[in-house]
Amino acid sequence: MKKIKNLFSLNIICLFIISTLLVFFILKPAYTASVLEVNENDLIIGDINAPITIIEYASLSCIHCKDFHANTLPQIIKEYVDTKKVKIVFRDFPLNYPALMGSMLLQCIEKNIRYNYLSALFILQSDWVKKDNEVSKNELFKIMQTGGMTKNQFDKCLNNQDIEQKILQGLMDAQNEFKIRTTPSFLINDNFLEGNKPFKDFKNIINKILSNIE
Repeated sequence: MKKIKNLFSLNIICLFIISTLLVFFILKPAYTASVLEVNENDLIIGDINAPITIIEYASLSCIHCKDFHANTLPQIIKEYVDTKKVKIVFRDFPLNYPALMGSMLLQCIEKNIRYNYLSALFILQSDWVKKDNEVSKNELFKIMQTGGMTKNQFDKCLNNQDIEQKILQGLMDAQNEFKIRTTPSFLINDNFLEGNKPFKDFKNIINKILSNIE
């Protein structure tokens, strides 16, 4: 009888340990990388080892993003990127279907020339951002065609669900971690800046970070 009791107690202890382990592994949250982490798939300009990272979330159809790229970004590049103090990471945050198509097409361009296409899409924004999605699609093809993209490559890219899912997942991650809802929005290291702010706003944040580093 004593052996039976001991065996019963041992079984209870084993069952408790197994149950505890199961609960731990089931309830333990999976590691989710922060959007602040820069990875090899990101579009980056500047020195990868620059101490400050500006992550821009932009929609290619956003007129305020276009204005930032035309007026403020060149100042940031001249003063901080070219001097290896800042690197800029461009992230897609499409606000409508034309912007999503544009973002997908950029993913099908070689990374070393992707920034040139991104700039071109902002410059030509009024030509291809239309209410009719089919019109937008046709105008986008005209732009991509000038760079050598064939119709087959164009259609294959827009039908790639993996690319679409990656872009939309990135959008949701930014919403979940930093409550990003509008474009352009910026993460300057871990400082959040929302909207098309003037150069001085960026300068104030960057200089403050640099002073703390030095």
